[in-house]
Amino acid sequence: MNSQIAEITQRIIERSSKTRKAYLDKIDKARRAGPHRGVLSCGNLAHGFAACGTEEKSDLRSMTKANIAIISSYNDMLSAHQPYETYPTILKDAIREVGSVAQFAGGVPAMCDGVTQGNPGMDLSLMSRDIIAQATAVGLSHNMFDGALMLGICDKIVPGLLMGSLAFGHLPTVFIPAGPMPSGLPNKEKARVRQEFAQGKVGRDALLEAESQSYHSAGTCTFYGTANSNQLVVETMGLHLPGASFVNPGTPLREALTRAAAVQVTRLTDLGENYSPIGHIVDAKAIVNGIVALLATGGSTNHTMHLVAVARAAGIIINWDDFSDISNAVPLLTRIYPNGSADINHFVAAGGMALLFKQLLDAGLIHNDVKTICGDGLERYTKEPFLNDGELEWRDGPTKSHDKEVIATVDAPFKPDGGVCVLKGNLGRGVMKTSALRSPVCHIKAPAVVFEDQFELDASFKAGELDKDCIIVVRFQGPSAIGMPELHRLTPPLGVLQDRGFNVALVTDGRMSGASGKVPAAIHVTPEAYKGGLLAKVQSGDMIELNTTTGELTLLVDEETLAARAPAEANLAHHQIGMGREMFAGFRATLSGAEEGACSLFVGQEQAL
Repeated sequence: MNSQIAEITQRIIERSSKTRKAYLDKIDKARRAGPHRGVLSCGNLAHGFAACGTEEKSDLRSMTKANIAIISSYNDMLSAHQPYETYPTILKDAIREVGSVAQFAGGVPAMCDGVTQGNPGMDLSLMSRDIIAQATAVGLSHNMFDGALMLGICDKIVPGLLMGSLAFGHLPTVFIPAGPMPSGLPNKEKARVRQEFAQGKVGRDALLEAESQSYHSAGTCTFYGTANSNQLVVETMGLHLPGASFVNPGTPLREALTRAAAVQVTRLTDLGENYSPIGHIVDAKAIVNGIVALLATGGSTNHTMHLVAVARAAGIIINWDDFSDISNAVPLLTRIYPNGSADINHFVAAGGMALLFKQLLDAGLIHNDVKTICGDGLERYTKEPFLNDGELEWRDGPTKSHDKEVIATVDAPFKPDGGVCVLKGNLGRGVMKTSALRSPVCHIKAPAVVFEDQFELDASFKAGELDKDCIIVVRFQGPSAIGMPELHRLTPPLGVLQDRGFNVALVTDGRMSGASGKVPAAIHVTPEAYKGGLLAKVQSGDMIELNTTTGELTLLVDEETLAARAPAEANLAHHQIGMGREMFAGFRATLSGAEEGACSLFVGQEQAL
């Protein structure tokens, strides 16, 4: 095992010893011999199976067969989740064939950042993760179930499903993906059209046509943003079947994997001899494995919050220093847009997850002494799924890359580190994704241009006021201020400024998209401006220094001047009312800071544990 990864893992285990023990004690108390519905009264049970068919009622009365919960984020509006429409029927049928029962236990909300980007609904996006976790818990709360199947893919949905599942950590749980859409317009071409639109060189019709050619069918978007990062992390943590993450929807192999996942969860319940609850699978080593795989592939910075929250749901405490130190130990092995020109389908063709697992295992970068839904260890995940005369089988995966422009080797990586840098200084702490930057080192010292809102930047850009070396500050975007929306609409104009030869960067207490790319961006800055962070005192013209080599995030203004300055006042009313945002005031008031996962679910929990 790589000594740095082993050392980081051990410190996480030690840091989490009390909370992890309390979590394991909690889920152990929730475990019981025999079907969980056995504790229900006759009236309770009758309600629980009232809508079932005669055969299912008989099976559920018998107290000898497992009942599996299905939790789904299906809706027609998300291309990634639209394939889930038919999954419950498929899953129930597969489980019935092996002598168990499945019930659709509940749906969870699923919003799309791609639709809400730059619009009022985006202010609800991050907070929706905690609601998804709560909705998952509600679906499982009837105590009718012996295992669970989770159907979800995109940005906040999978972290929310994970957090809700871990609250019921005594239940075996399998995650089922639906796969990416086939490749459309190349992402590099899409980005070019976006920048031309930002400059006024093409109109809305041309932009819409390019976007429609890129996002063109059912399935996950093909760039390597948060959705596909979710799938890669969940598989690395052992909660998918091997090779299941990136098989296109609507294919025979996709359906075979879906049916196999349904059967697999029935093998893991406490009614058999291979009890494997999710709370035992997701331990500190599994979390570290997920972070390693994320960083080795240049995955989404959103996981510097999501994985923190997921880990806490399992009683494990991680922080940004863990991400930074793991990043220093892990080489960048893939180039997938926005870290390159390839999309997720190209990654699969170049060797995909099986090759990634093999390389990380061979280099001792991920722990092999872990549990998965397929048993002990990760060797099974170096195999690929195939159909042979209609039967699902796994064969040895590739041992070398089929395209070295997409998947490199540990010995000759694209970059020596995983491309996540933690910056800190008098402005606070922030995260920068360096894997997609033109240079592996970023050092910028430039005057600030301050905006209180992302929408103000457009007018300034169009007026030519940003045609200079500068560091854009967009503040009052944090969790407690407005719910921490993504600021991906800033990418095209900042990219144009960069292409014009100006040294530009972004500093914000908000988020960038999981597809954030070539513009240096210190994001998730904490403490946020709304909660007393120094960002609230920055004025346009102040010099700011960003340096990924030294880890600096510094406002170059003397302390006496700063002490005399009053912080800017946040005018947030237009972000807190309308589009349902007024209903989330309680959430905003209880969200933790970005480094604690920007989460409302664990307030007071650690003290209680």
